[in-house]
Amino acid sequence: FSGSSPWSQRMRVRIASSDFSPCQILRGRRPLNEVWSGAPSPMRSRTTKFPVGVRKDPSSNPAPLAEVEAKASKIWGPTGHRVVGTIAEDYLKPKTKRKLKKLLKTKSMAFLSTFADEIKSDRKFSEYYSWHYINMPMDSNYTDSEKNPKGDLYTAIETCKKVISDDNSSDEDKIFHLKLLIHFIGDLHQPLHIGLKEDKGGNDFKVQWHYKDTNLHSVWDSKMINQYDMGYQELADNADELTKEQVRKIQEGELIDWVNEMHELTKKVYVSAEKGENLRYRYSYRHFGTVRSQLQIGGIRLAKVLNELF
Repeated sequence: FSGSSPWSQRMRVRIASSDFSPCQILRGRRPLNEVWSGAPSPMRSRTTKFPVGVRKDPSSNPAPLAEVEAKASKIWGPTGHRVVGTIAEDYLKPKTKRKLKKLLKTKSMAFLSTFADEIKSDRKFSEYYSWHYINMPMDSNYTDSEKNPKGDLYTAIETCKKVISDDNSSDEDKIFHLKLLIHFIGDLHQPLHIGLKEDKGGNDFKVQWHYKDTNLHSVWDSKMINQYDMGYQELADNADELTKEQVRKIQEGELIDWVNEMHELTKKVYVSAEKGENLRYRYSYRHFGTVRSQLQIGGIRLAKVLNELF
């Protein structure tokens, strides 16, 4: 947000010291229900590296439109996933970049980040549908919660890592699971992907967005991002500058720690709105900083996972 108007100034987020949690680092230590700091934060200066847009896998067999739309409401929007992929590339080690370039034939992670959603429209990939989320009660944690026998976001990420690191895996299998992994690390950092079973992670938490019927999951997936009207490259270019210590703190812990950390944020998202409430500009003003933070945290952690694998 580089403008000098009062609106631009209010939209900037101060980066706090590394003594705080990853979400606090990127939200200037403000709790979820408070507005962002008016203090400016330094912005990145990067050149555009990736083409805008992503083509659908031509091998897919489309499902009926209504089915595709119903499933589309359960994901980060494509812009969010491309932001995660783009930010991740800034934190990859040179060796990782070389190996990924060889394996992926120069395709960017922004381009590949939506693959796991695109294949939802092809019924032959239906076994992967439950891999996008975790359902568990608000007062539980992943270890103690009931597991989905079809798999969930945690087991999906672990499976992808196992296939990619296996020397006996074919390049085809590695590429397929790498595409899934890029996407699933993004999903992990959308709080309502670790939501309640009874409301399908906020999909049945009905609200309005500027007087139009929707649900809380969709608001966090795409409504706030789309209303902000920046492309994925612009959002990634304007991610906050972090010190090495701040990045290290964000990358601390293992996958199970990240799952439980996100679940704590999920609890706050659930109380950020009332069912049937008409959410408008004030809601974005209070919470879009959290969305931006989660996209950046997701990208930084995706880079960590890939650096460890390659």
